[in-house]
Amino acid sequence: MEEQPKQPRPRRGRGPNRRLEAELERIDEQLQQSARAKNQLQGLLDAVLAITQELELPEVLHRIVTTAMGLVGARYGALGVLHESGKYLDQFITAGLSEPERAALAGIDFPHGRGVLGHLIHHPEPMRVEDIPSHPSSVGFPPGHPHMRTLLGAAVRVRGTIYGDLYLSERYDGRPFDRADEEIVVALAGMVGIAIENARLFGQIRASAEHFQRLLLPTLPDLHPLASAAIYRPASEPDHIGGDWYDAVMLPDGVCVAVIGDVVGHDLRAAAAMAQTRSMLRALLYDRRTPPSGILAQLDRTLEATTDNPVTTACLARIQYEGPGWTMHWSTAGHLPPLLITSDGHAEYLRAEPGVPLGVSTEQHRPDHLCSVPAGATMVFFTDGLIEHRARPVDECLDELAELAAVHAALPLEDFVRTLADHHPSDGRDDLAILVLRTPGTG
Repeated sequence: MEEQPKQPRPRRGRGPNRRLEAELERIDEQLQQSARAKNQLQGLLDAVLAITQELELPEVLHRIVTTAMGLVGARYGALGVLHESGKYLDQFITAGLSEPERAALAGIDFPHGRGVLGHLIHHPEPMRVEDIPSHPSSVGFPPGHPHMRTLLGAAVRVRGTIYGDLYLSERYDGRPFDRADEEIVVALAGMVGIAIENARLFGQIRASAEHFQRLLLPTLPDLHPLASAAIYRPASEPDHIGGDWYDAVMLPDGVCVAVIGDVVGHDLRAAAAMAQTRSMLRALLYDRRTPPSGILAQLDRTLEATTDNPVTTACLARIQYEGPGWTMHWSTAGHLPPLLITSDGHAEYLRAEPGVPLGVSTEQHRPDHLCSVPAGATMVFFTDGLIEHRARPVDECLDELAELAAVHAALPLEDFVRTLADHHPSDGRDDLAILVLRTPGTG
């Protein structure tokens, strides 16, 4: 039989098959790039939505940095906020530094916009740098600064004005930043301006509301020989103008009268009602010498006849020196009980039968209560914003407040009320007021 010649094997990588493989690889790469772009776009939309829900400016700025890092897979990120002159950085918010890296930079001032960072300030166009030390504007890193080679920068604008610059460095995969990274970061920088503006407006509104509320509250007079201090803190909500109030006066007969109250509502009507109630009460205090329950009853009747004020809670106390010691005579209109702390640190709520709030019924009697107040004791009157927490029982928060007050009761009263306002157990959703009186250390 005649031997048949062998057919040559097709060489791999040549001809139509290789062209097909190359085309498939190109399509696969395009699909991967498309998927990445889609994921980045979805991540951008989700991130912007999350950022705009933040109201505190520091949290907004930090969230912008971490969001940008996540979108491009950067290890380090920073946001430099420009000084109002626009010539240098006034703040520098960083993310990505490890604790050892932060410790190595301790004592070194934050960048103010020299070198490559300053280049973006003076030339606010997106920039990508593959080797920072080789950039013409580079001035080197300070001692202890982590090694950074790549940089991606974009300007952040608010209402058309450059607010600051967003800086990212070192992709986790070791590759330099590409055009897709630049586009997504530029898009983020262009979209977060509204979140920054919202946070700034929130801060302005809250400051204005706090200032307005403080104008309605009195400056405590000299209550000698009693020491006194008071504090008011607004709620965390931007449009929350509360009806919390306090007052204290020394009557001509030497009796100190202290009152604290809370008008239901969180708007201008509540604030106006608070001012009306406090003014009426002062007039009644100087006109009458009846027990606290009688003062509250007359106040309730006057408010019902002359206003349409909302329901109001209040606690009214008369503190005076009688014979060998001090006494407190008080009555409540649906308000929280006072907290009494003795000089040895024992804290106790003066729980007693409460009366109905003001604005509920002028026919129901409110009981009066009497107790002795030791020398050097501290009396704490407060509103529910100090102890209300939506996720915790009220009694648990009251116990925590009593422990906090007992630990710090020896502080000067101004420091004491600030400590209570700074470390209270509530969730901060309501405004709060605290009024504190302290009897002399000796009779």
